[in-house]
Amino acid sequence: MNSGPVPQPADLDVVRDSYDRVADNYVDMVATTGVGDIRTHPWLRAAMDVFADAVGGLGPVLDIGCGPGTVTAYLAERGVDVAGVDLSPRMIEHARRLHPECTFSVGSSTDLDLAEASWGGLLGWWSLFNLPRHVLPRVLSSFARALVPEGQLIIATHVGDGDLLRTEAYGGVPVRWTTYRWQPVQLAALVEQAGLRPTAELRLPADEHSGPTVVLVAQRER
Repeated sequence: MNSGPVPQPADLDVVRDSYDRVADNYVDMVATTGVGDIRTHPWLRAAMDVFADAVGGLGPVLDIGCGPGTVTAYLAERGVDVAGVDLSPRMIEHARRLHPECTFSVGSSTDLDLAEASWGGLLGWWSLFNLPRHVLPRVLSSFARALVPEGQLIIATHVGDGDLLRTEAYGGVPVRWTTYRWQPVQLAALVEQAGLRPTAELRLPADEHSGPTVVLVAQRER
């Protein structure tokens, strides 16, 4: 595992501001179309159900990049001791309003104080693709250190080659962020290098809402 502090992305403030701007439209999209809600996607819901079962009894779970708390709340309904954190203060405002039964805070995946061997599970559910390629390995290493033995990590992200610069999103709102796409084998290699053992992989083709996707599950060995 890499040690030392995680480097901060140069565009962190720009990305935060972009997600603040799209938060209202994103929440409306989830409510009106179901896009972004795993309850509407049987394969994603099944993956999250397996994750919920796997973390049972291991310790608390943190949904990193939780957005408006949709997945956080789903896990809480399944009896998981879960909290959410997100870079965008506006997203967290929505999460607290929509899911007052859960605990949410503002923070970046690159600047979390995750004590070693303190978390039963961590999620990077479509929340790590804005991390530059030199930053993601360090973040994954911090996740690996934070997990208890047999602790679970689940990641969902965009599959592909190269980087995409987004200038608008969710109804034409002006944004500026980069989507860093990975091939599944590349992502699995990064997870292994961080000190975790991949245990499951789900690949989904592109659909009318998103390009091809990979869901990767890994665990910390004893």
